[in-house]
Formats: sequence, C-alpha cells, structure tokens
Amino acid sequence: MRTLYRVALCCFLAASLSVPAQATDIRKKKHFFMKHDYTAAYTLQRVSVRATCFPDRLKAILAHIAKETGKKPIVTSGHRPRAGKSQHSNCLAADIRVPGVSEKTIVAVAARAPGIGGIGRYCNGIVHVDIGPQRRWNYC
Repeated sequence: MRTLYRVALCCFLAASLSVPAQATDIRKKKHFFMKHDYTAAYTLQRVSVRATCFPDRLKAILAHIAKETGKKPIVTSGHRPRAGKSQHSNCLAADIRVPGVSEKTIVAVAARAPGIGGIGRYCNGIVHVDIGPQRRWNYC
C-alpha cells in the first residue's frame, strides 16, 4: 500500500511540475514575436559577461556592426556595476572585438551606427561602444 501511495505521489508531482514549464515556454515565445530580438547579432566571450540588461539601442548598434562587417561581434565586457562613472556601470556600454576585422574598420562602422554615443579604441584590439554622450578616444 505504501508503494502505491509513493508512485501516485510521484506521478502527481511530475504532472504538476511540467505544467508551469509549458506555460513559461509559451510566454517566451509570445515575447519573442512582440519585440525584435537583437541578441542573435552578437556573442559573449564568456558566460560571466553580463549583457542581459543591454537596452535595445545598444543591441541595435551591435546588430549594425554585425550587418556591416558580416561577422558577429564578441562582447568581451558588458555590465560592470562597480565601474565608477563609466557607461558600463549603467549597462549602456559594450567592449567588443570582431574576429578578422581591424579595429579601425570596427570604429568606422560603429561611427555610422544610429544612436551611437561613445566610441573608444584600446591597444589590445578591443573597441568600446556605448549610447551615452558622443565622444571618441584612442588609448593606443
């Protein structure tokens, strides 16, 4: 009798746990159709890179760079909460690299992106793009 109750309880739990999973899948699909998804236009260098809070304007800039260069940008740094007065602390900036494309080309393409703010170039081949105030720098 005990075994019968255990089997019945397991079946009930399995059935009740599968229903919310299906509901969340439906919600995700609805959200995808309602809003344009730019996340396919870039990749993250590591799992630890925070990019889930990127606003659509920044995602659109990364998508523009991907479209113009023909290659996906790799985000090497995104949201850094303790970055001081940097745009990274507000999740408005991304440091990127595009494999096989020179930094000068990336900067030129980013400068033509609608809504671009700051563009910076570092000696290690990384390019900074953000949607803050317009400014340019070259630390190389």
